[in-house]
Formats: sequence, C-alpha cells, structure tokens
Amino acid sequence: MSKSEKATQAEVMLGASRKGWLLWRNNSGVAVRQDGTPVRYGLANVSHKMNQIIKSSDLIGIRPVVITQEMVGKIFGQFIALECKQEGWKFKGNEHETAQKNFIDQINIKGGYACFVSDKLI
Repeated sequence: MSKSEKATQAEVMLGASRKGWLLWRNNSGVAVRQDGTPVRYGLANVSHKMNQIIKSSDLIGIRPVVITQEMVGKIFGQFIALECKQEGWKFKGNEHETAQKNFIDQINIKGGYACFVSDKLI
C-alpha cells in the first residue's frame, strides 16, 4: 500500500526542519459567510477563474541559502513551494495538476525552489 499525501506531507515537513527550512501548510479554498458571501483563502486564490489556471502548493516556506562570490558568507532566504502527492504519483496533466504546475513554474522562473514531492524530501 502506498503512502498517502498526508503521510508524504508529514515526512516532507520533518525532513525540511532537519535541513533548517521553514515550511507552513498553505490551506486553500472557499468558505461561505453566514450572509452567503464567499471568502477565498490560500496563496494565488483570488478568484474561481484564476484558481483554475494557477493553484498554490501545499507547503510554502523559506530555506537559507549561502550566496557565493560578492556576497560570500551572507545568508539569504529562498522562497520554496512544495506540492505533496501520494507515494508513486505521476503527473497526468489534468486541469488540476496543470494549475499546480503553473504555480511551481512561476516560483522556479523567479528564482525560488518549487516542485511536486511524492516521497522523501530531496
């Protein structure tokens, strides 16, 4: 039996902590107030239409990075986003996964570190 997404996420958070990374769970969705007004929450979840195109990752955080050459010895934080999946997961390219990949791609393009994780933290 393969490990669940929840178990993967727990292992990733533990492994990240051992590496000195800070990670937080990024819950995302829509709640409805008593008056019927929808309230969206989670990174990049600004509208239903936008959420179909880009979905933020399960875990969001920062990791320390030592920069070389002209910035030797200074520590900078690099934004990280990890999308946890159950063990053995493979990208299928459906609408949901493609929207998650769009978020991951944007983080990596801007110099962050983002990926899908289906086993122990890399």
